[in-house]
Amino acid sequence: MSSRRASRRGFRVVSVAAPQRQIGDWLDAAARRHTMHALLELDVTDSRRAIRERRAQTGEPLSMTAFIVACLARAIEEDRTLHAHRKGGRELVLFDDVDVTVVVERTIGEARIPVPYIVRAADRKTPSQISREIGSARSGMLPYATARRLLPIWLLVPGVVRRFVWSRWLADPWRRKRLTGTTFVSAVGMFGHGTAWGIPEAQNYTLGLTVGGMARKPGLVRTDEGERIEPREYLSLTLSIDHAIAEGAPAARFANRLKELIEGGAMLAEVPTAPVLAAGG
Repeated sequence: MSSRRASRRGFRVVSVAAPQRQIGDWLDAAARRHTMHALLELDVTDSRRAIRERRAQTGEPLSMTAFIVACLARAIEEDRTLHAHRKGGRELVLFDDVDVTVVVERTIGEARIPVPYIVRAADRKTPSQISREIGSARSGMLPYATARRLLPIWLLVPGVVRRFVWSRWLADPWRRKRLTGTTFVSAVGMFGHGTAWGIPEAQNYTLGLTVGGMARKPGLVRTDEGERIEPREYLSLTLSIDHAIAEGAPAARFANRLKELIEGGAMLAEVPTAPVLAAGG
């Protein structure tokens, strides 16, 4: 945020960064969705241990965020209605590729601003590939250079006009996919300590995932010898679904499948079978 000299002592006045003002238009459009939320608590003890072991074996970075993105994309691949975009009032476009939007913090001017980055075809990438891609997005060139230069001028347009143009522009499902992806994972400042769920005010996708806090507490473990109580790590996740597109039963099946993928950690053992050319932007 750029600051102006205050006329009084004890405070200063700052300008809201243009990208942050643009987010308001996006949230206003998202408020028209009929969103239901499911609060999940997943035992990630084994998957986090597997991530640490994978890092030690390969010497490559591998983040929990990338692992969650990979699991989300794989679960959506099994029911593509859950990342559909509307086409008019009676049709849905079911895309082959699952494009997952994540948010990375970047320094723009004097402010640290969350910037969206789209992991293209995340359902065809391993967690390691996604981790490298997100890492590059944090330090690479900022996307949408022309749009960023024109944003201050665009924000001079009255808000009601901006929101109308924005909604019409994104009414085309293929344009929306190109500009915003097909689903999202919100993980800014993820893994705060303790059980805590983040519930988005609004979300502009058929399905999205918000990562909350991480808690260490006693859990029941079943083994061949019986059951025992031991310390486990639990991750709080909020699954947000547009109820006008996805019904309760498919959403419940999806939640169970996502739980299996994240808690089981099987995707961490996958190796790429062929290079994936799709990249985020």
